[in-house]
Amino acid sequence: MVRMRVKNFGPIRAGCTEDEGWIEIKRVTIFIGNQGSGKSTLAKLFSTFAWMEKALFRGDYDKKWFERKGRLTNTLLAYHRLENYISDDLDNPTSLEYEGEAYKITFVDGQLEIQELENPGYALPQVVYVPAERNFISYVRNSRELKISSDSLKEFVTVFDSAIAHLKGSVLLPINDVELEYDKLNNILNIKDKHHKLRLTDASSGFQSSVPLFVVTQYLADTLTGESESKNLPMSAVEIERFKNSIAEIFRDFTLTEEQRRVAVSVLSSRFNKSALVNIVEEPEQNLFPESQWSILKTLLQINNQRAANKIVMTTHSPYVVNLLSLSALGAKVKKDILAHEEKERLLSRLAEVIDINALVDAEDLIVFQANERDGTVKRLPTFEGIPTDKNYLNQFLKFSNEIFDQLLELEQEMQ
Repeated sequence: MVRMRVKNFGPIRAGCTEDEGWIEIKRVTIFIGNQGSGKSTLAKLFSTFAWMEKALFRGDYDKKWFERKGRLTNTLLAYHRLENYISDDLDNPTSLEYEGEAYKITFVDGQLEIQELENPGYALPQVVYVPAERNFISYVRNSRELKISSDSLKEFVTVFDSAIAHLKGSVLLPINDVELEYDKLNNILNIKDKHHKLRLTDASSGFQSSVPLFVVTQYLADTLTGESESKNLPMSAVEIERFKNSIAEIFRDFTLTEEQRRVAVSVLSSRFNKSALVNIVEEPEQNLFPESQWSILKTLLQINNQRAANKIVMTTHSPYVVNLLSLSALGAKVKKDILAHEEKERLLSRLAEVIDINALVDAEDLIVFQANERDGTVKRLPTFEGIPTDKNYLNQFLKFSNEIFDQLLELEQEMQ
C-alpha cells in the first residue's frame, strides 16, 4: 500500500478527515475540487515522494543527502514550486508522511527522516508529471526557451522532445481518427485527417493539450514494454558512470564466486531498469469535448493496465472523467460476473460492444478524493458496491444548473 498523510501544507490544512488522515494512492487515483483546494498540491507532493523513493532505492542519493537541512524545501519541493507551502505557524506546523513500498519518508518539525522498508515487490518506476501548462508546448522548440518556467515543466518538454524524436511515420491519435506526423527536417509537428493537414501550432487547443499527454505517455509505456526502438529508457551520463563503477566494484571483489557475481550484476541491473510507469496527469480533459475526454481517458487506462505495478494519478475539473471512471469500474464488475457465466463468450462479446474491455478498472484499484478549499480538508468520495458515488462537487454543480433551468421554466410558465 502506498499512502500519504498531509497537514498544514499550502491549501491542505486539516488534511484527510478519514482513515487516520491517510490518503491512499491506488492504481487509479483521482483528486477533484475547486481552484485552490489542493488537488495539484497533492499530486505534486506524491510525485516528489515517488521520485525520492525511486532515487533512494536505486542509490542515486543516500539518506544523508536527502535528510540534509533544507534539502526537501529548497531542492525537492522547489522542483514543483511548492517550497513556500511549508507552514511557518508554530501552532500549526507542516507535517508530511509518505509510506511507499520501499521507503517511509517523514517531515515533522522541520526535520526529514527516511526509513528503509522491506521491498520484495517494489518495481522501479518511471515517474512522469504531465503539467496543465502542456497546452503551449507545441510552440516551444526546446526546453531552453522555458527560462521562467518550473523545472518539472522543463523536464516534461525534454521527455516530449525525446518522444517526438522516436516517432516513425504517422501515429494515430485517440481523438477523431486524426494522425500525428513529425517532419524531422523542419522540426515541425503536423496533424492530419482525410481532408487536410496542418501544423500542431495551428490546431485547436484540445489537440495542443492532448498531443503532448498522449505522445509522452505512450513513449514511456513503450520503453517499459519493449515496444520502442530503445527497448528501455536510456540512462543519463551520471547513471551510466555510477552503473559502470558499481559493476567494477563487483568484479574487484575476489571473495565472490562467479554465480554470486552474476546474481549481484542482475540485482544491480534491475535497479537501473524501470519496470513500471507512475503517470501523474493534471487535467486530462483540458480543452476537450466530452467524447474526446472519454477517448483520451480510455487510452490512459489502457496504458495503465499494461503492467500490474503501473499507477495513474489525475487531477480533474470534469464530471465526465469521474462518471466515466465509474462506468469503467462497473464494466469490470460485469466482466467478473460474465466470466463465471456459462455463456461467457457471447456475453463478453456483448460487453466489448458496450465498453472497451482493455480500459476497465477494478473498483478496488480506484479511489477518488475531494479537496475542499474552505477548510483545507480532503475526503474520500463515498462508494456504492465499490463504485464512486455521483454525489460529488462536480455532479452537484450539474444538479445546481438543472435546478436553475427548472426555476426559469416555472417563471416562464407563470407569465403565460
